[in-house]
Amino acid sequence: MLTFLVLQGIALWMFFRFNRFHRTVFLGVANELTGSINSQVDKVDDYFRLREENRRVHRMNDSLLNLLKTNYNFPDTGLQVVVDSLKFDTLKTEYRRYVYRDAKVVYNSVNFENNYLQLSRGANNGVRDNMAVINSDGAIVGVVINVSPNFSQVMGLLHTKSRVPAMMKTSLAAGTIRWDAADPRFLTLDGISKDVEINKGDSVLTSRYSYNYPPGFLIGTIAEVKVDQATGFYLLKVRSATDFTSIQQVFVVENLQREEQLQLNTDTENILNQDRR
Repeated sequence: MLTFLVLQGIALWMFFRFNRFHRTVFLGVANELTGSINSQVDKVDDYFRLREENRRVHRMNDSLLNLLKTNYNFPDTGLQVVVDSLKFDTLKTEYRRYVYRDAKVVYNSVNFENNYLQLSRGANNGVRDNMAVINSDGAIVGVVINVSPNFSQVMGLLHTKSRVPAMMKTSLAAGTIRWDAADPRFLTLDGISKDVEINKGDSVLTSRYSYNYPPGFLIGTIAEVKVDQATGFYLLKVRSATDFTSIQQVFVVENLQREEQLQLNTDTENILNQDRR
C-alpha cells in the first residue's frame, strides 16, 4: 500500500511537472486552497487579537476625547489679571475643564431596582467620587459613588436614585433623566412643558448645567411622547443610548472645576444666611 502511494505520488508529480496546461490548473487550485486556508487562519488570529485591538482603539478614543473643544474654557484675555492655576492646553490659550480616563467594566447588573457597575480603575488611577462615566461610544453610563485603591463603584442610569440633568438637542429645553425600575432599555425624562415641540426620535443630551457630566453627550432618544393633562408636562419615555447588557469599555470623566463651582455655591449660601440674621 505504501509503495502504491509513493508511485502514485511520483506519477502525479511527473504528470503536472511536464504538462504545462495541467500544471497551470493544479497551481490555480493549490493557490485557491491555500488562500482559503490562510483566510480562515487569519480569522482565528483576528479573534484572539480582538481584545488587544479593542484596548488599543479605546486608548486612542481616550486621547481624542481629551482633545475636544468642549473640554476647555476660553478666558476673556482682555479682563484677565491673574493667571489661574488650572491646567492649560499646549498652546496656553484655553483652560482645560474635563479629563477622560479609560477603564474596563469588571462587574455590571441590570436586573435589580438599583444597579451598579464596577470599574478597573480606582483612587490609584486618579478616580474619585462624583466623576461621570460614559460608554466607549460617548453615551452616558452613570456617576462614580465610591472608590477603593484599584476599583470604583458606579451608580448607573439604571438606579432609582439616579438623576441626570438633561436637555433636548433641538430646543435645549431642560429636564431630568431618571429610571422607573421597569425596563433596562428605557429611561424617563421629566420636567419639560408641553409647550415645547418634541417628537419621537429626538435626541436627549446631558445638560450644560451639571457639575458632573460634560455637556452635549447622548443619553438617549425619545421613544414615546405623552402629556400629563393634570400638570401640563410631558411624560417622555427615552430609549437609552447605552446598552447596559453588553457594556465593556468606558471613560471616567473628571470636571477639574467642580470643587470651585461647589465652593462658590457654599459661599453664596453662607452669605445669604448671614444677611437673613
